[in-house]
Amino acid sequence: MNSIIIKGRLTRDPELRYTQSNTPVASFAVAVDRRFTPEGQEKQADFIDCVAWRTTGENISKFFTKGKEIAVRGSLQSRKWEDRDGNKRISWEVIVDEFDFCGPKQDGQNGGFKVAGAPVDVQPPTPGEFAELQDDGELPF
Repeated sequence: MNSIIIKGRLTRDPELRYTQSNTPVASFAVAVDRRFTPEGQEKQADFIDCVAWRTTGENISKFFTKGKEIAVRGSLQSRKWEDRDGNKRISWEVIVDEFDFCGPKQDGQNGGFKVAGAPVDVQPPTPGEFAELQDDGELPF
């Protein structure tokens, strides 16, 4: 079973890009506090890279900015690559299937929800409002 749930704060604004076939993909990182802090040390966090595809990526890019609290559920995936010096590297990232809003619903002095850094008078959509991927019935293996 490959399932992961993390909750934390975005370390930067999500970066929304499009593939050559015009499929949206958002990448971002989440700072997740470690559960225990050794005595006499500062709180520590892990910085976890995340990738969200299609509508999920567009919605995360639309409703989240650096510092916002988010919970994501997905699967852990490794990616092998070679750096400029020819060294073999491996990166781990969460492929996001679902996300949830965390923390206060309102942000800023005027009480509006912030979308892409600008206060507006709308509330975030509920998780059920997001379009889910359609199941074409074919297994990926």
